[in-house]
Amino acid sequence: MMTFRRYLRGSGRVLAFVFVASVIWLLLDIAVLRLSFSEFNLQLLKERVIREKELLKQQAKITQNRDFRSPVLRMDSAVIPEEDKGAVSSDITRIYRQGGRRHKEQNSNLQENHSNKTVSLVAPAKKPVDLLENDAPLLENITVKNNSIAESSIVTQDTVDGRKDAEIKPMKTAQHVKDESKQHQDTKEEPPVKRTHTPGTKTLVFKEENHTKMLSQSYQNSTVSRKAGVHKVLSLDVTGAPRDPTAIGQFGQAAVVPSDNEAEVKKRWDEGYFNVYLSDQIPVDRAIPDTRPDICARHLVHDDLPSTSVIFCFVDEVWSTLLRSVHSVLNRSPPHLLKEIILVDDFSTKDYLKDQLDKYMSQFPKVRIIRLKERQGLIRARLAGAAVAKGEVLTFLDSHVECNVGWLEPLLEQVYLDRRKVSCPVIDVISDQDMSYKMVDNFQRGIFKWPLVFGWSTLSSKYIKKNNMTEADPIRCPVMAGGLFSIDRQYFYELGAYDPGLDVWGGENMEISFKIWMCGGEIKIIPCSRVGHIFRGQNPYKFPKDRQKTVERNLARVAEVWLDEYKELFYGHGYHHLLDKSVIDVGNLTEQIELRNRLKCKSFKWYLDNVYPEMVTPLLKAKGLVYNRGLRKCLSLKKDSLSFEMCDLLNQSQQFNYTWLKHIRQQDLCVAPQVKYHSLVIESCDRANPGQRWLHKSSNSELPDHFVLEFSPNHVCLEAVHRSEKLRLAPCVAKSAYQKWKFTDYFSQ
Repeated sequence: MMTFRRYLRGSGRVLAFVFVASVIWLLLDIAVLRLSFSEFNLQLLKERVIREKELLKQQAKITQNRDFRSPVLRMDSAVIPEEDKGAVSSDITRIYRQGGRRHKEQNSNLQENHSNKTVSLVAPAKKPVDLLENDAPLLENITVKNNSIAESSIVTQDTVDGRKDAEIKPMKTAQHVKDESKQHQDTKEEPPVKRTHTPGTKTLVFKEENHTKMLSQSYQNSTVSRKAGVHKVLSLDVTGAPRDPTAIGQFGQAAVVPSDNEAEVKKRWDEGYFNVYLSDQIPVDRAIPDTRPDICARHLVHDDLPSTSVIFCFVDEVWSTLLRSVHSVLNRSPPHLLKEIILVDDFSTKDYLKDQLDKYMSQFPKVRIIRLKERQGLIRARLAGAAVAKGEVLTFLDSHVECNVGWLEPLLEQVYLDRRKVSCPVIDVISDQDMSYKMVDNFQRGIFKWPLVFGWSTLSSKYIKKNNMTEADPIRCPVMAGGLFSIDRQYFYELGAYDPGLDVWGGENMEISFKIWMCGGEIKIIPCSRVGHIFRGQNPYKFPKDRQKTVERNLARVAEVWLDEYKELFYGHGYHHLLDKSVIDVGNLTEQIELRNRLKCKSFKWYLDNVYPEMVTPLLKAKGLVYNRGLRKCLSLKKDSLSFEMCDLLNQSQQFNYTWLKHIRQQDLCVAPQVKYHSLVIESCDRANPGQRWLHKSSNSELPDHFVLEFSPNHVCLEAVHRSEKLRLAPCVAKSAYQKWKFTDYFSQ
């Protein structure tokens, strides 16, 4: 203590005072600095809040009357009592529409707009186009007459075309793909706007006509003057009048038919092989739950996406489902992207699909109807629709679907990024029983199994984790379902479109999928695009010829052109009879083979290795030594004759293959019975010869270890003679060791 006082005497006291003052000053500086930072952060926070308020105001203008997101995967299917419908409908409305007061204001605005615009159902109908089955080319010298109403409600300034008539040029094939500029010169159309990854500035021109006026206004609020860049996906859903929340099936809910109407349901079931009676009770513009992953609503897409022509092909389609399909596209597609809707009538017989359909669709300027004079089938009907399409992208849809909010832009975005990308929506399920809209798993993709059978497969958790996938990421799809997809129009024709040799329906999805992947393109399923589809237990459509033979012939054409050496797997899985040209004629394949060579397409093995490596596809069923259990020796082929030797893996004369065509084969030689079926010969392999086929290791056979001659009048097997060590045909004996054989390696049972 005395020492401390000594330091405070004289000059020490001054130093102590200076030290204390410095510390106090430093503390004051720190306090002032912290206060300055706080004020700065507060100012930044205020500016951020102001910006977010402005952004929310802009988004509110876009999203009014469009968001129908459901917090659950599906709505309750229970029957709602009449006395409770008011309360329940109010709750449902709040679930599907954001903002209670705004909902009422929006309804009043819609009512006012609807009352000011009277839609006439007796307007002059558009004259449909008639197409002949044997036209060559299919659409030569045909003229389409558009409706007198303006063609579109929103068009870009650089693609405005005042023409009312559009001359349709002959359908392009693989040999007739012409220069795009020459085509537009012939049709007196301006060439499409060239798209780049740096979008250019466009100004929208609005034409307000009838039903599309409200849709134009809703989009105009957010893009009066479009600027280069990106924007959030638009969740449009506009109808001609306020929706009735108590309507049957509204918001994708399940509906139950009263018991006293069940007889009517059964009576009308065969009209479409689904609940047609119930479908007719549901509004044609009903709301459905937004089944997209949550992140999809925040995704950005480019401002200058390409326009699209939506093509529906139908034959004797149910009235209500066809209308619901069209309305879902009109109500939920950005108008500036929807160039047109083309309805291709594949020679329907129903009266309501003639004048009545023309009259109804005449109120929609963007809808055109093409009528075929003879039944062509889905494949050629799509080619007919594509031939008259004006959009930069072709979007094919089935005629019993409901497009969800935000469905179109994610599909077009993929094509915009790469014109060789073919995009498909996730196909949700519309129940054929109660018409409810059901969400499906996000991680599903289309695959095939032998013999070229399409199916759905869910991605494994291991695959998802390995690729760090989110629920909104595009999914590589080995084979698309074929009914719903978007493709660049010019690229579609560069690929040769569909094989024109395919008839009616069947195999076209395999053909175009293999063609896209093997010739440089990609197929992606886009989880942010959702389209509901009625899946029926039975196909209601009639084929001009035998249904089974038509599908088999189509698949055989696909196999011969695209499967290379793997086509033996196709024929070996139950289609051996197609190898006999007297049974079925697949037609001329020269043009398709030349197309593949010209496009420099990769091999089918490349496709399996790089696109669908999960597919286990051995080229042989078994190979190696052929061991006889009775002799304990192996089969050997020397100088075109069969004998037995001590087994030697290095001896090439003992190496045989058992193929998918059921041949016991060494190189190009096969084991075959003589005419009298008592002895054996070695002859050149013939895929179409049933006499060279042996059953072995068949899962449904009582003689799995035997070689049973497949097409023999008697049940005979390949047998080793004990003493002479020769081969012969003998009646099959299940326990005979001399009739039991084993290959070194088996790849498939």
